[in-house]
Amino acid sequence: MAQTTSSVNFAVALNLLLPPQCLGCGVLVETTGGLCGECWSAITFVGDPACARCGLPFEFADAQSNSKLQCASCVRQPTVFARARAVMAYDDASRHLILAFKHGDRTDAAPTYARWMARAGADLLDQADLIVPVPLHWSRLFSRRYNQAALLAREIGAIARKTVVPDAMWRTRRTPSQGRLGALARRRNVGGAFKVRRKHLTLLAGRRVLLIDDVMTTGATANSSARALLRAGAGAVDVLTLSRVLRPFPAL
Repeated sequence: MAQTTSSVNFAVALNLLLPPQCLGCGVLVETTGGLCGECWSAITFVGDPACARCGLPFEFADAQSNSKLQCASCVRQPTVFARARAVMAYDDASRHLILAFKHGDRTDAAPTYARWMARAGADLLDQADLIVPVPLHWSRLFSRRYNQAALLAREIGAIARKTVVPDAMWRTRRTPSQGRLGALARRRNVGGAFKVRRKHLTLLAGRRVLLIDDVMTTGATANSSARALLRAGAGAVDVLTLSRVLRPFPAL
């Protein structure tokens, strides 16, 4: 009881000294890790009705649409992963949030983003046996000092009380940035770039894996990662991202 009271008092004192600021614009907000009303209203949240496979929202559909409907792209060329969900669209309103988290050391945003992801992907989390983040190449991890996908995976695992395997995969080579590449170039760029560590083969065998990343653009990284996990023996792979591009593809 005393420890709980002490923690509350510390949090109150910290808020007085360092008032919570909006993750988007920096204005004062009521709670740490929140957005102000203006920034919140500018975000395009991704929801149903959407493709049952890749999670792309349907432009013309109603809430009563068949929950098993797939978009034309998935019907034509099914994804390697089973299902994907995302919190928000990657667009002008969200780009600065994502880039600040990805490249700007805003690791303090991870708990907030993880809560959003846990809600958006609740159905995927319920069925997941393991949570695995998309890995960075060691050289990129060295320069950036953290893997944003691993931070999200850790927080989501704590929320859902699921096992997180942060080092399940590794990148076999340093792939050029996907930011300005088209769909075909992205697939070629990350093709065969992921491998599963042998020490985790038994753990992964037959399990349903939830793959975590910050952004989905064409799905090339998700497909390549899922392919590696399935070849290593995983039973199925779902994908949960903080944001996704809804077309066309802006630079990351």
